[in-house]
Amino acid sequence: MKRPNLPISIKSEKPMRVAIVHYWLVNMRGGENVVEALCEMFPQAEIFTHVYVPEAVSETIRKHKVHTTFIQRLPIASKLYQTYLPLMPLALQQLDLRDFDLVISSESGPAKGVVAAPDARHICYCHSPMRYVWDMYPDYLASAGRFKRLLMPPLIHYLRMWDYSTAGGVDQFVANSRYVASRIQRYYRRDAKVIAPPVNTHEFHPVNKLGDFYLMFGQLVSYKRPDLAVDAFNESGRKLIVIGEGDMADSLRKLAGENITFLGRQPSEVVREHLAKCKALVFPGLEDFGIVPVEAMASGRPVIAYGRGGVLDSVVDGETGLFFYQQSIAALNDVIDRFEREPDKFDPVKIVAHASNYSKARFKKDFMVLVDEVLDARN
Repeated sequence: MKRPNLPISIKSEKPMRVAIVHYWLVNMRGGENVVEALCEMFPQAEIFTHVYVPEAVSETIRKHKVHTTFIQRLPIASKLYQTYLPLMPLALQQLDLRDFDLVISSESGPAKGVVAAPDARHICYCHSPMRYVWDMYPDYLASAGRFKRLLMPPLIHYLRMWDYSTAGGVDQFVANSRYVASRIQRYYRRDAKVIAPPVNTHEFHPVNKLGDFYLMFGQLVSYKRPDLAVDAFNESGRKLIVIGEGDMADSLRKLAGENITFLGRQPSEVVREHLAKCKALVFPGLEDFGIVPVEAMASGRPVIAYGRGGVLDSVVDGETGLFFYQQSIAALNDVIDRFEREPDKFDPVKIVAHASNYSKARFKKDFMVLVDEVLDARN
């Protein structure tokens, strides 16, 4: 039984009541783009979140009724929300979702631990199991101050137990990549269907005349390995432009040679221009999915990426980009050498066509098919 665009409640012939649960709404990044697409799919949905900053999110999200947990009322919650992480499981379980037929949680922070009604369906779109709780815990512990290092072990143990136990309340997990699906299986012992997140591919376009630079774009934080790109380009002397900001920005500027230019945070039109004109996007980190590579491909440009994680789904080695398999200066420079020996191998028209597979329209279609399957499974 297939349902129309406005699904019918499994309880009656009234429109289905939908709750969208997201960890926090304080900016517009990949997770919030998923929420925005869900809001377009379910215009009747209500949103539940820990912290909400209306001016930081899209108009589409602001049109919906938004409920917050008690975290919103804590001091400086809009900036210190991650400090309140240990309280978020309790906050989620105080939300009243009894009247909702379908709960869709958007998870990479605490979101899926809500208590749905017994006859409701709960779909969890998982961008990533919480990194700081699972595989990246040693990195966060090593970078923490002395006081936090004392508190983190018992708190993380508690959060792991809670995170694992609440996975049992989810009817269907959805992962944004095969890499995340494997992590869901490892940490939650649950299978997940893979639906790539929505990317606004229509906003990006190729240009006829390229620049003489490579581009690195994104947050300058340690797990994205911007230091590797800076070290490699320091050694090769090739021109690199860096767009983005983060904890490592100052140290990277001090490390960089004259061939590397830091532009900081830039408006969307500047980002689009650089994505379209760069020789290639350099993507040295391990990402759960990686929206920036898709944006580069939508601009007709190939991606030079570390060959692990979500890029294995989105980038076709030898057709829309090239992979290197060790996070080392030599490996990155070797693959760039290979790219420069055959730059005409990468056809912008084919690259753009490939990127179109990750559009918002494709996400909506695939996700609605999954919703139908989940709802039909109980009937």
